[in-house]
Formats: sequence, C-alpha cells, structure tokens
Amino acid sequence: MSNVIRIKRSTGASAPASLANAELAYSEGVAGGGSLYIGVGTGGAGGSATSIVCIGGPSTYATKSYVDTAIASADLSSALTGYAQLAGASFTGNVTIGGNLTVNGTTTTINSTTLSVDDKNVVLGDIASPTDATADGGGITLKGATDKTLNWVDATDAWTSSEHFGLASGKAYYINGVSVLSSSTLGSGVTASSLTSVGALTSGSLGAGFTTVSVALGGTGATTLTGMIKGNGTSAFTAATAGTDYLSPSSDIDGGSF
Repeated sequence: MSNVIRIKRSTGASAPASLANAELAYSEGVAGGGSLYIGVGTGGAGGSATSIVCIGGPSTYATKSYVDTAIASADLSSALTGYAQLAGASFTGNVTIGGNLTVNGTTTTINSTTLSVDDKNVVLGDIASPTDATADGGGITLKGATDKTLNWVDATDAWTSSEHFGLASGKAYYINGVSVLSSSTLGSGVTASSLTSVGALTSGSLGAGFTTVSVALGGTGATTLTGMIKGNGTSAFTAATAGTDYLSPSSDIDGGSF
C-alpha cells in the first residue's frame, strides 16, 4: 500500500497559530478557495517557526469580487492595503482619493465628458531640466476635421496658432498694457508702419515728417512756393517769372512789326 502524505489543515478561515520551519498548513474556510501557509525561520518558542507566511490562495492577492466591492463603495484603502500586486482591475464605481495621485507611465487617457480642475495654472513640459528646445511644439491640440493647435515654436520664439482669433465685441489687442488694434481703431501708440496702401482719407493732415509729394502722386514736388507757379510735365512746380511766364503789371503790349 502506498503512503499518504498529509499536511496540517483547518476548516476555519484563519492562519495556523504556529508551524515548524518549512511546515505546511491549509485553511479550507478562507473565502475564494482556501489558503496555503508555510512556517518560516527557526528559533521560536519550542522550536516553532518565527513567522507564518501565506504562499497560495486568496490571502496572497485581491480577488476580483473583493476589489469590485471595495471600488463600488469608493474604499480604495481597503481594496489596496496589504496587497502586493493589483493588475488589470476595472473601476466601475465612483472613486475618491484622499491624498496625492502619481501616475508613472507614458500615456494617460481620460474618457470623460467634463474635466474640472481647481488649479488656475496648468503646467506643461514639467521635466527635470526644461529648456526652450524641450518646450518646442508644446501646447494644446483640439481635435476636429483638422487639428486646431496653439503651440510654442522655438524657431520663431513665439506662440503659434493654426486658426483665427475672434475677439468679442468691444475687445482689442493689447501690447504691454496698451491697445494697439480694435475692430475700428489703430492704437495711437502705433507711429510706424509698413503700410503700402490705405483707404480713402477723409480727414487729418500731413505731419513734419513729410517733405515733398511728387507731381505724379498729386503733389507739387516742391517744399516752398511764392507767387504764381508753373508746371512742367511731371517735374516739380516752380515759381513763374514775371514778363516771361506771364505779363507783369508794367509790361507793354506791342503788336510788333511785319
């Protein structure tokens, strides 16, 4: 007849009170299928093991039913405390985390219809040694028929938008706290421009910066004029000469001879 090797067992759910070093014991009453224990270390009272370690069964990991119950009640501390590994879990209920949450990974995906953040300043590119080069291309992308982007471009040292900016009525563009452009007004501080054409001017005057306006552009081509003037094609206007370009008050009208 063959020999039968048996280990300590219990119909209860608790771990054995004592085991010898390397001695095995099995508790059948543990929910989920029972647990296997081993005595570790020597030197305990009466030669018993110094510790009893669960090496198999539900007591070594969190069962799915246990985790689902804990998550549904938002009790993460009960679900996670004492478990060395939790992989492939799916949280189906509301979850509240009382402390800080750190996610170490390459991709974080949030599938929600509303994202609310109390912090008024969202930090991007927060790496150990940030530079303008590491910030290059950083920003915000809104998915649509085409991507709508607002990105920092290091080559131009500027924020760059892929789309128009539409200001609400009554709003304007400001630089250093001064309005430079609105829907109807160019700021008074804009004193230099590279404009090549403008619409019809209905008021205003030419300042001291202007010297002469050519005849071809509707001016006189001269800086000063006295008396009667005469034109000569596209040349600048000049002062007319009495007796040559026109009759002076003392000129004689002579019919001449023939």
